Amino acid sequence: MPAAKFQIIRKCPICGSEFLAKTIESLYCSPKCSKTAWKRKHDEKLRLEKMDEAVKDIPESKEMITVPEAYLLFGISKETIYRQIQKGNITGVNAGKRMTLVSKTDLMKKYPLRPKATDEPKTPAKVYRMEPEDCYTIGDISQKYKLDESTVYKHIRKYSIPTRQIGNFVYVPKCEIDELYKGIKL
Repeated sequence: MPAAKFQIIRKCPICGSEFLAKTIESLYCSPKCSKTAWKRKHDEKLRLEKMDEAVKDIPESKEMITVPEAYLLFGISKETIYRQIQKGNITGVNAGKRMTLVSKTDLMKKYPLRPKATDEPKTPAKVYRMEPEDCYTIGDISQKYKLDESTVYKHIRKYSIPTRQIGNFVYVPKCEIDELYKGIKL
């Protein structure tokens, strides 16, 4: 298989070193960094699931909650809660040795509830302006990035980039192509 005519220089989000990406999808410099990223993401998901399980035990009608319960409900640290109590932004009551209760309504006014781990983030559909002045043609892309037209077509299909055909020309949004091929060293 022939080598690509372009080079993609990326920075690894785990170790911070620059590396030459072998494919457009390459995000990490090595398998070690890739496994580390997967492990971090997996551990965070497990932590959020445990927090969701613990939140089920907190009654909805409870007006005053403990600091650990506030952490579970709102995802804010105990240091932040104590700091807000000292400033007078949140009502706090000392309910005995090592037990501080805070007002749930004060926290609701100041902080949103923590999203659940099972909630998928909603990404709105992108709207593209497909006028010729806001788009590249396939020929423009292959000249600018020194790629074969067949490679450009494969990437467009693989990444579901929208196209518009006017006459003999196929137009592709500039913003998507520039994002796809960013970091390519020509």
